[in-house]
Amino acid sequence: MQRISLTLLAILLSLSAMAQSSVSNYETAKHLDIFNRLYKELDLNYVDSLAAKDIIEDAIYYMLEQLDPYTTYYPEEEQDDLRQLTTGKYAGVGSLISYHKDHDRCIISEPYANMPAAQAGLRCGDVIVAIDGIEMPKCGKHNVRAYSDSVSSAMRGEPGTQLRIRVERYGEPKPLDFTITRRSIQLPTVDFCRMINDSIGIIGLNAFHENTAQEVRQAILNLKSQGMRRLLLDLRGNGGGLLGEAVKLVGLFVPTGSEVVSTRGKVVYKNQTFYTEAAPLDLNMPLVILTDFSTASAAEITAGALQDYDRAVIVGQRTYGKGLVQQPCELGGIGGGVLKVTTSKYYIPSGRCVQAYEFEDGTPRHLPDSLSKVFHTKAGREVHDCGGIAPDIVVKEDSLPNLITYLMLSNLVTDYVARYRTTHPTIDAPEQFHLTDAEYADFIAFLKENKFTYDRQSSNTLKVLRSIAEREGYAEQAKEQLDALESIFTRNEDYDYRQWEKQIRAIIEPAILTDYYYQRGAKEYDLRTNPTVARGLEILSSDATYRSLLSPAKR
Repeated sequence: MQRISLTLLAILLSLSAMAQSSVSNYETAKHLDIFNRLYKELDLNYVDSLAAKDIIEDAIYYMLEQLDPYTTYYPEEEQDDLRQLTTGKYAGVGSLISYHKDHDRCIISEPYANMPAAQAGLRCGDVIVAIDGIEMPKCGKHNVRAYSDSVSSAMRGEPGTQLRIRVERYGEPKPLDFTITRRSIQLPTVDFCRMINDSIGIIGLNAFHENTAQEVRQAILNLKSQGMRRLLLDLRGNGGGLLGEAVKLVGLFVPTGSEVVSTRGKVVYKNQTFYTEAAPLDLNMPLVILTDFSTASAAEITAGALQDYDRAVIVGQRTYGKGLVQQPCELGGIGGGVLKVTTSKYYIPSGRCVQAYEFEDGTPRHLPDSLSKVFHTKAGREVHDCGGIAPDIVVKEDSLPNLITYLMLSNLVTDYVARYRTTHPTIDAPEQFHLTDAEYADFIAFLKENKFTYDRQSSNTLKVLRSIAEREGYAEQAKEQLDALESIFTRNEDYDYRQWEKQIRAIIEPAILTDYYYQRGAKEYDLRTNPTVARGLEILSSDATYRSLLSPAKR
């Protein structure tokens, strides 16, 4: 009887699931039919002609916005962007471009070292006015992103083909013409690698593309041949990429057959667990990983898995919290397109899910440790599923004023770098470069000449306080005190430029170095000025400190 009851229960549950599935399928079919009929009626009767592509794509994008930030549709003409995202490869000239508001055009914002654009002589700040003899009109009222995409597309092409580009350059009375031969571009994912002292090496990793793990392996071997016994792996700003490369990279430091990550989603048979396969490169070398808020996806899996195995000390800021897996799905049919759809979540060896709990205005929300679940590393250290990977050693970021935010968002840094280049054919090596006091004063004078403005948080808060005081009837009673505060908070640019000189230099000096020495210049500057790097080096320099951070007794 018990066996019969269990059989009947299983049948009932199966029928219930089938019924629920039928209801869901019916609802889906009904609403798709409504959408189809509605569009047909609009197409027949609306007063103006409908742009089918724009309207339907807008509807698609709106639907996807209701899901997660990573489920994305790539129309047929944008599939090169998807390939570049996953492989790091494209055919072009090897330069970033960006929109410049004052010129209302795109500019060359960063040519890459040893790439066609740099070899031809293009510089940061060059304004793009024509490509292959066709004028690039100003953006005007067009969508800035679409305008920038059109310029970027015009610069790409088949490897071996030539690109003729005309630019306007600061200090040059006439436009300059360059002829560049396009080639297949694959940026190295190891963008910085050198010995810091006689025993510590650093490897900077900017993404997880094809062959990333092999690049890191080779970089480690090269550094070991120079005497490296301790490694600083920099994953700050690394947005991730291919999951398989993260698994291989973790495998360089842990035993063969170690679990790295599992994926779990609605379609159970597609769930997978990924283990290391190749023989490790080094199981004992002290390892510190640097992270920040921009460390995401495959980079978080790498940091989290090595933390779970007590194989590395994580230093910096909590990572982004992208723990969702996407799979490309080719839609086929007329027009095609690819849907990059979220299918599951990542879980690292301790059982933690990397994903942040919520997104507000596109920003992930992390939980405090007190509200999260407790997990344990292999050695028994407590870790939490608070969203992202919480570092073992937190290095707090500086609290910056609005002045710095406004400066970073303006085009004036780019403009000043272009001007600086015209009067400085060469500069000191990245390890020594520093603006003199006179050059810093010149930069501040440049900001003033160009009427750079910014809001001060203190002044804005005081305005709010005055408004509240008026509403609550305290304005007259508190007038003297509020006026006194206003006299203090009234913007004094010279005071601000002195007060925040260190932070302002940290923006303009690496920008200048990048123009002369490409990414290596900015990395060298960061190496000698960034507190997160300094803290990582401090930990690696002391075996006792390193071991204590990986010991459960010290947590």
